[in-house]
Amino acid sequence: MGFGHIGRYVYSLASKKQKFVVNAISDIGSPDILHYLLKNEIRDSCEVELENNYFISGGNKTRFVHGTAPGDIPWDALEVDWVIDATGKYLEREQLQKHIDSGADKVVLTSLPEEDLDRMVIVGVNEQVINQSDSLISAGSSTTNTLGLSIKILNDAFGIDYASMTTIHSYTGDQPAHDFAGKGFRRSRSAAENIIPNQNKSAYWVSKIIPKLKDRLMGSSLNVPVQFGSLLDLTCIFQNEGVTTQAVVEAMRKAEQDNPNLVTVVDDPIVSSDVIGKPQSVVFDSMGILKIGEKMMKMLIWYDNGFNQAARILDVISAYENMKY
Repeated sequence: MGFGHIGRYVYSLASKKQKFVVNAISDIGSPDILHYLLKNEIRDSCEVELENNYFISGGNKTRFVHGTAPGDIPWDALEVDWVIDATGKYLEREQLQKHIDSGADKVVLTSLPEEDLDRMVIVGVNEQVINQSDSLISAGSSTTNTLGLSIKILNDAFGIDYASMTTIHSYTGDQPAHDFAGKGFRRSRSAAENIIPNQNKSAYWVSKIIPKLKDRLMGSSLNVPVQFGSLLDLTCIFQNEGVTTQAVVEAMRKAEQDNPNLVTVVDDPIVSSDVIGKPQSVVFDSMGILKIGEKMMKMLIWYDNGFNQAARILDVISAYENMKY
């Protein structure tokens, strides 16, 4: 439900994997316009045809239905096991429960919730604690996945006393192109013309997933006039002196060897557009690391927000499905 850019990325990625079948797409938009947008995605586009309100790709037919909110669609009648709520609007338990009441087995939210659900799963961090009884699940956000996995790798390797992050984030779909009176002062300003300070809850949720770091993480966000490609500016104070920049890069390379679908290390002087199309949560910049004093380290970590999140959503579903066998 919700066929914005994350929803379209999920469909495109899922259509290339035999283990997934997308039975239905629910959105308030016109099928022909959504089909047009899907075909013209700038990354990982898929061959898809529109025929009588069905998307057809790789021999699979996906029915398009109009639904505006959880509870509108009888998911069991459409033989849907998992509902991916990619609307960005329904962030509370009571709202998401309506998907279950309408016949779904499980719901995965593509963004951060407003309250605790049954589970938040950050792949590479805590998928080992999932349980089949979980029904309302959040896959975090693209920033939360990048921060959570980076923090876990560094904390496991060196121990972290405190950390602070700022995500320099591409503008989002809920920001206006021109100044427009919205819900907040700064977010009423033009996303195409400004660097806009914004709140970000990723540090809060990561500290809940990694309780040892409670009250030791803080985060903020700057939305910038870039359409795709974001950057995590992460500063850590390690528990012990003597951690070198080389040791940090080596820890990330080891993580890349263990989980190449989640972590990659780049040695080139890249910029934001160079990460477009990379599905990893962590694109670690080996040139963007600076040691300050004996314990402090500043690092640059890139990610293709939205696209990496779509990949993690499918990873979350796979983790639960693999528990059955």
